[in-house]
Amino acid sequence: MTAIQVTGLSKTFGKRKALNDVSLQVGAGEMVALIGASGSGKSTLLRHLSGFVGSDPVAGATVHMNGKLVQKDGRVVRDIRRLRTDIGFVFQQFNLVGRLTLLTNVLTGQLHRVPLHRSLFKLFSREERAAGLKALAEVGLDDYAFQRASTLSGGQQQRAAIARALIQGAKVLLADEPIASLDPESSRKVMENLARVNRDHGCAVLVSLHQVDIAIKYCPRVVAMRDGRVVFDGPSAQLTPAFLRELYGSEAAEELMTPHAAPQGEPSIDPYPGTHAMPAAA
Repeated sequence: MTAIQVTGLSKTFGKRKALNDVSLQVGAGEMVALIGASGSGKSTLLRHLSGFVGSDPVAGATVHMNGKLVQKDGRVVRDIRRLRTDIGFVFQQFNLVGRLTLLTNVLTGQLHRVPLHRSLFKLFSREERAAGLKALAEVGLDDYAFQRASTLSGGQQQRAAIARALIQGAKVLLADEPIASLDPESSRKVMENLARVNRDHGCAVLVSLHQVDIAIKYCPRVVAMRDGRVVFDGPSAQLTPAFLRELYGSEAAEELMTPHAAPQGEPSIDPYPGTHAMPAAA
């Protein structure tokens, strides 16, 4: 089954093409990294996949998620709210309500299944709370369930956002720069939790990343974007230093290719394991 199917998608802001005839397919159960310099179109593409925005009105441009039409020819379908119940989205800025407990934040992932009168007053059943605690346990945060979200670190809040997607029952998880503002250890925990969701729940994961070494370590497949176009789509092991220098620029590529410091007792990450071939021409 195809989890994500994009055909001929374009998006123009003023005179700039944020997306330029993008086509992409991600299978159910895949874990794929989306890389590229700032302004390459990564975040814009993810917002289109969730139906947050409509594309340019180009004939034949479509987005399907889990086999269901999200938008066509620039128009988002009317029942997009219902379709989003199968799509989890992890934002860079966590999107948690700081004054609410971590458990309540996670339980908001079930609001689409909760009657209106209960959702208004955040009245969750014992079974729903148990499911929330289980989701928090999966990301290692059950001990913090009754703390206010604002008291937790950025990495912990980001893992809670993953738990919220779990309890939502998402079949596809989109993550937009989820580790951009985190330290290496917190980044590692967030990526391990995304990988666990992918492995244990069979959830397709598409995660945009700036850290190339992290993308290679956790994602078997990489999609690279430049100027709104897909310029590479293939095994992460085929990414080469030469291609990355072309993608990011020489100085930026050297920094992005440098392995992150590993926690004590763990080996550092080799961003280029094995033998690599040059990516095929786009």
